[in-house]
Amino acid sequence: MKILKFLFILLLAVSCGGKENHPYTFYYWKTHLKLDQEEKKALDQASVPYVYTRFFDIDKAGGKFQPVAVITQDKSFETEKQIVPTVFITNQSMYRISAEEIRFLAKNIHDLVQKKAKEYHLKINNEIQIDCDWTAGTRNDYFKFLKELKRVSGKEITCTLRLHQVKDKNQTGIPPVEKVYLMCYSTSSPLENSNKNSILDVTILKSYLSKLEDYPVKKIEVALPIYSWGIVTNHLEKHKLINALSKKDLENTAFKKISDNEIEIIKDGFYFGNFLSRGFRIKVEEISEEQLKDVTRFLEKKIPHFNIIYYQLDSKFVSNRKF
Repeated sequence: MKILKFLFILLLAVSCGGKENHPYTFYYWKTHLKLDQEEKKALDQASVPYVYTRFFDIDKAGGKFQPVAVITQDKSFETEKQIVPTVFITNQSMYRISAEEIRFLAKNIHDLVQKKAKEYHLKINNEIQIDCDWTAGTRNDYFKFLKELKRVSGKEITCTLRLHQVKDKNQTGIPPVEKVYLMCYSTSSPLENSNKNSILDVTILKSYLSKLEDYPVKKIEVALPIYSWGIVTNHLEKHKLINALSKKDLENTAFKKISDNEIEIIKDGFYFGNFLSRGFRIKVEEISEEQLKDVTRFLEKKIPHFNIIYYQLDSKFVSNRKF
């Protein structure tokens, strides 16, 4: 009887459970490591014991590699989470790179990660994540770099995976890693004249990932967007971005509403730290709970199990959002 009762409860739990409850955490992508109370609260509640923290970028100028925007730390940056160092590398850094440069780059990235972790007493785990929008032209050298970084560091090397790198995997190749992080955002350019949401258009995402189940790397984590921005368009149809704007920011007597997420400026002035003229338009792009649910449901049919890493940890994006 007890066994039957247990099986009944188990069956009820499975049938009522509906969607899978995905463990989650965040990317932290600011140069100055600092946490306010909203950010601390969101991070403490995250169910994955890691926070993916950008340490620096790598670019190449005048034939030389250079770290850009290396992190600094504020005393408020305290967390029980283990930190996964994340390094962004520009694709141009991988063009025509020699074997010697690959060795140099791998060693120096590892050394700088270790130096910053020690300097700021950061509790890092055994992983380094590399973020690079590699292409068919840079794939071979980029993959050699990933292998060399693994050899030099002795750590698990993982990398991000963009939508086009899934869709065009025969051209862009498969990275030599055991785990990838699928970036489910940036579905189009915000600087194009388009009525689509450039951060996340679910229809475009689904078309790019229609064969995701065939991707050779089977350990896939999912990065989902929670950020927003405003796209400013001037009289010449030129665009610029203002980070972290929301629809609420468009409520201003100096603005004329064009649509639910777009306004026209009717009075010259300083808005959001920028001087904007009359006639300029601002379109806000943000991500709804329904969009995120739609993407998650779609991915559940493609990937057996996955964690979610929300981009990014910022009080402007985590306040009043349910995770």
